[in-house]
Amino acid sequence: MTVIVLTNCPAGLRGFLTRWMLEISAGVFVGNPSARIRDVLWEEIQQYAGQGRALLAHTTNNEQGFTFRTHDHAWHPADHEGITLIRRPDPNAPAAGPASRQGPPSGWSRAAKRRRFGRN
Repeated sequence: MTVIVLTNCPAGLRGFLTRWMLEISAGVFVGNPSARIRDVLWEEIQQYAGQGRALLAHTTNNEQGFTFRTHDHAWHPADHEGITLIRRPDPNAPAAGPASRQGPPSGWSRAAKRRRFGRN
């Protein structure tokens, strides 16, 4: 079983995924493609996601029974003694990068701020 979740991705990418998987909700795709097809789909997602985010979860033969990959997420997978956990960003830590320290310039619309700096 494979699950792909897309957030803020182009509609063309969603249409591309419907060739191989079933879209059960907006941006949520499920299916059972082969490992080779799954890897090709993930490469296409990374290439065409643009400013969007993507998450791929699929079954595998490990302790948890599944594994996952992320693209442009603030939360990142971290291996801890063979178990994959999610590492959340520390809200008290200073933000990285010059754009996030300065914040959006004045005069930007709300939509432009969300696209550039996230939903916060």
